[in-house]
Amino acid sequence: MTFEAYMNHIRGKTGKEPKDFFDQAVQAGILRPDTRTMEFVAWLKSNSGLGHGHAMAVWEAFKRNGWVPLPSAPAVAAKRGRP
Repeated sequence: MTFEAYMNHIRGKTGKEPKDFFDQAVQAGILRPDTRTMEFVAWLKSNSGLGHGHAMAVWEAFKRNGWVPLPSAPAVAAKRGRP
């Protein structure tokens, strides 16, 4: 199954786009600079009815859009050489 097929299935099953899941995860406090992939995947599976593979596809969509990892505090970002 292609990535786009996963995204189409997710849209069909939930009526949501990756950005919708991103906004929900931020509001729920699940997405933080230190969030681990499997922490997010477990949360999404329990809150959306998606299976593991589809939850991983949502995480991949976050990565492809540059939404994760979330920026950390400015002091930490500066130590990593980021503006």
